Amino acid sequence: MASPTDIRKGKVILYQGVPHLVIEMLHRTQGRQAGFIQTTLRNLDTRSSTVVKFRSTENVEFCHISTKALEYSFEDDQGIHFMHPETFEDVVLPPDLVAEQKPYLIPNHAYDLLFVDDKPLEVHLPASIAMKIIESPEGVKGDSASNVQKPAKTESELVLQVPLFIKEGDIIRVSTETGKYLGRA
Repeated sequence: MASPTDIRKGKVILYQGVPHLVIEMLHRTQGRQAGFIQTTLRNLDTRSSTVVKFRSTENVEFCHISTKALEYSFEDDQGIHFMHPETFEDVVLPPDLVAEQKPYLIPNHAYDLLFVDDKPLEVHLPASIAMKIIESPEGVKGDSASNVQKPAKTESELVLQVPLFIKEGDIIRVSTETGKYLGRA
């Protein structure tokens, strides 16, 4: 057991018997009253977020976490498969656990997986990722008003808006937070 003052962003705590990822943490004081720690926690089972306040007199239990860089291999009826590049160990995640990150997963690219007590619970994406355009209509000649965009499909089946000059086969950078085009890679 530890003190709530040890809580930091990115750590995993056991809250109500379920592992929760600390998304945000603020230390608050109110005049003469004792201070408290206000946290935003993401339930790693249900993926929902909640705001929780801990008094400095309470105890918090931290979970043992580790992060491993694994390569995305493929998806089948068992789930999403990741492979350790050195040991060739196969780690399978259920599709609902990776639903939000799925459009940014490219085969043979490495991603950081968060393990809580040796159980994989979350995929951490980089801020942006390079993706190849596999389908994009030709830009219309003369349609050159500022910031005109067209839809394009990437190798991971993600459809996003890109500038008219992007063609099939181009490699672009995509924000994993917003899903928007950032530029050519």
